[in-house]
Amino acid sequence: MGKVRNILEAKGRSVYSIHPDNTVFEALQMLVERNVGALTVVDNNDKFLGIFSERDYARRVILKGRASKETLIREIMTERPITVTEEDSIEECMKRMTDKRIRHLPVVNEQSRLIGLISIGDVVKFIIDDQRYIITSLECYISGTHT
Repeated sequence: MGKVRNILEAKGRSVYSIHPDNTVFEALQMLVERNVGALTVVDNNDKFLGIFSERDYARRVILKGRASKETLIREIMTERPITVTEEDSIEECMKRMTDKRIRHLPVVNEQSRLIGLISIGDVVKFIIDDQRYIITSLECYISGTHT
């Protein structure tokens, strides 16, 4: 099975981030503009502080009766989220996401610097593509058309 590095090589390492002093409303606008479900939260020095997701919005803003235009990201973000490295296996990512019921995993390097973000969709796509490759290879082998 592949590693997180394989997903990042395929999708790229771009990460959409927001500052903790931005409002939830501004974060929601960015989620819509970028068509993503989560943003990493970084300070002025690009230090990774946490993650803001649609789930944070639903649970910590809407259900608490808070106002999106007045609530700051720092007040509702998930601090110290579960992270992975480039060398973690896709299988381990799927296990963590399933066990913790999360949909996004920030990818950090040895110095804990943010270098990417993977979603459950990225993991599932990788698994499907990998299985498709294995099936095609086996079909070619069985039919004698492999090279």
